[in-house]
Amino acid sequence: MKLSHIIVLIIIAVGIGIFVSSSENASQYVDFDTALSLAKDGNDNKIHVVGELPRDASGEVMGIEYNPVADANFMAFQLVDEKGKKQRVITSTPPPSMTDFKRSEKVVVIGKYENEQFVVSDILLKCPSKYEENTVAVK
Repeated sequence: MKLSHIIVLIIIAVGIGIFVSSSENASQYVDFDTALSLAKDGNDNKIHVVGELPRDASGEVMGIEYNPVADANFMAFQLVDEKGKKQRVITSTPPPSMTDFKRSEKVVVIGKYENEQFVVSDILLKCPSKYEENTVAVK
């Protein structure tokens, strides 16, 4: 076997190793029912769930449990996924800005079910102000 063949085989093996290792870290976007089903099947991978924060008639977000004076590393809130299921979500990493969190149009939580609760390690926000067009009134 020539040296060039050995080098090509090593490059292919490294490529396959990179592909396999990166595919294990890729998570999927699912609803809460699918996430619970995956957890019951023994899937420990982190999962993305997209949802909205429930609001009352005046537009205020309901169901946020966060007291930074008592415990700055605990926050729980309700999230309604795209199929309409409401789930209590727990995180030890609250978002840096509660104002942005409450104003967000959509919330993506990344985590997994633990003891029938969805435990989140990361929260991504879609803030409506970032997607609004800046309009300037010209007279």
